[in-house]
Parts: sequence; C-alpha cells; structure tokens
Amino acid sequence: MSIYDIDLDGLDGTPGVLGEQAGKVTLVVNVASKCGLTPQYEQLQELQERFGDRNFTVLGVPCNQFLGQEPGTSEQIAEFCSVNYGVSFPLSTKIEVNGDDRHPLYDELTPFADTEGHTGDVRWNFEKFLVDADGSVVGRFAPQIPPDDPAVVAAIEGALD
Repeated sequence: MSIYDIDLDGLDGTPGVLGEQAGKVTLVVNVASKCGLTPQYEQLQELQERFGDRNFTVLGVPCNQFLGQEPGTSEQIAEFCSVNYGVSFPLSTKIEVNGDDRHPLYDELTPFADTEGHTGDVRWNFEKFLVDADGSVVGRFAPQIPPDDPAVVAAIEGALD
C-alpha cells in the first residue's frame, strides 16, 4: 500500500491532500504553532522553495497532542503559517499522530526507524518522515533535527534521484 492512498483532508477541508502528492517525494511533518521548534517552518519553506520544482513537497500535518501546542482552528493555523512563515506547501487538517485515535497515515509512518533506531510513537512536534514518489517511507528524523540538516537534505536529494 502506498502512503498516498490514505485519505487525508487538507486544512481547508478539501479531500485528498495526501493523494495529491502521489508521485512526489514528500516530507511529512507534524507541525504546531506554539512550540519551541515552530521556527522550523522557515526551513521547511526553504526546502519547498529549493526542491519544489524537482517533484518534491513538504506536507505539514497540524497536531495538538503535545502540550496543546496547536490549539488553533484551521483558519487560525492557515493564517499563522502564511503571515509568519510564508508557507506555500500544503497543510492537512489537524489530526492525532499517537494513541487510540492515531490517524492511519501515522500507523504507516511510525514503524519506520530513524537514524537512532527509534520506531513507534512520534516523540514531539516537527518529527519528519520522508516518503518517496512511490509512497514508501525512506527516512525519519527526530524533531530536534532541523529541516536543513545535511542528513535531511541528502535524504531528499537521494529520493529525488
């Protein structure tokens, strides 16, 4: 099964935001507006600008499971991302990434190990999963690893080749 076959709505309620990325290399990131890591939005946008014309996209996935750091409505999240970071990459509706109500997307993502061997639950906001154009998970990066870290950039470039 391809990750891109999973049903996920866009932040504006439009169905199929994940399916629209099929055939692209996608960096899926659970995001939050009130987190110490929120400035990573800037680097995520830079990745979008750097690689967007090479069949790549970032997909921001708002989540409020970590100390309530994404409490806003869809409209508030969209405005925050646009005004503060000029986000042009797609955002999904707010979902849960852990627990009994974990979205099926994260059922598929979380078994993949990061560079430290961690599998399972998302540890915090801004955990990153790299999905290749065929919909297979090919990378996972801890929240504290910035989006422009050489390992993340190298993984994206490798998936694009």
